[in-house]
This record gives sequence, structure tokens and C-alpha cells, in this order.
Amino acid sequence: MSAYQPDEFEGVQTDAAADLAGVPDAFQRLWTPHRLVYIQHGQQPDEHACPFCRAPEMSDEQSLIVARGTHAYALLNLYPYNSGHLLVCPYRHVATYDEATPEEVAEIGELTQIAMRVVKQVSKCDGFNLGMNQGRIAGAGIAEHLHQHIVPRWALDSNFFPIVAGTKALPRLLGEVRQEIAEAWPA
Repeated sequence: MSAYQPDEFEGVQTDAAADLAGVPDAFQRLWTPHRLVYIQHGQQPDEHACPFCRAPEMSDEQSLIVARGTHAYALLNLYPYNSGHLLVCPYRHVATYDEATPEEVAEIGELTQIAMRVVKQVSKCDGFNLGMNQGRIAGAGIAEHLHQHIVPRWALDSNFFPIVAGTKALPRLLGEVRQEIAEAWPA
């Protein structure tokens, strides 16, 4: 695709912006209309329906929890970017990292390290993305409850495409992955 050249369209008359839809420019586009609902309405749960507060009240299998600590726990992401995508959450309903207690911060860090070791052992991944999105504007799916993402990565996985194109092939079922990680977690 060639870059837009201003003189290519000199003299073209248009009455509506829609007439310009086919005008080439320097951008490649991936259309993601499925994200419009999220953009318009968000996906923040009601304050009494926080999934990270409810998860510890259910069985580990039901909530996808792989390990429980004193101040925090680790569970599989229900909507993973990759197989083995884990979240580490404090039990306490706190929104941002700076609101966490030193004990919560320490255990989130410890569980993150253990999770990386276990996932590396069971999945043979080549690396990880770790991250916390703080607040809705920063992209937090559940902004009111702190959670750390641990996303295993492989040399040949597809990087950005699943996020922007809304398509991801996950070769394993969540229940299988949860059981394998939970069984490999040190006592």
C-alpha cells in the first residue's frame, strides 16, 4: 500500500466524511467492532459482585484458584491471553498497588515468583509478561481489585494479534491447566 499523496485527490468533491472511507493513508487497520461494547459500557462489575472477592469463597476448581496464601492467592485468568495466564490477587478488596499493605505486596511478589517457576516447569514457556493495569483508564479489566498478570510466552506465539484482532487459539482447557499448575505448586 502506498502512502497518501495529497495531490492524488485534488479536485475531488465530497459532501460527507463517509465518502473518504476508501482514501488511502499511511495506516494499516485491524477492525475490532466486538470491543465497542467494552469501550462504551466497560466491564466493571458492581461493587458487590467483584469476582476477585468472590473467588476465594468458592472451591479452587470452580474459581480456578491454583494456590492460596495468607494475604493473596493465584488463579487462572478466565479470559487468558495464553494457556497458563495467571492472576495474583490480594484477598482484601484494594484497587491499586500503593494501597496494598507491605505483607500483601510481599506475598503478591512471592506468589508471582512461584507461579513463574511452576508455569515454566509445566508449560516449557520461553518467557513471561508481568503487569498490573492500575485504574480503568490504564486498561484494568477489574479496576477496583488489584491483580497482577502473569502471562507465559513462547518464542513462536503471536504477540499483539490476539489482543487487537480478538482471536486466540488456546490449546488446553482451563480446568486441565488449573489442575496441572495446582499439582505442581510447592506445598
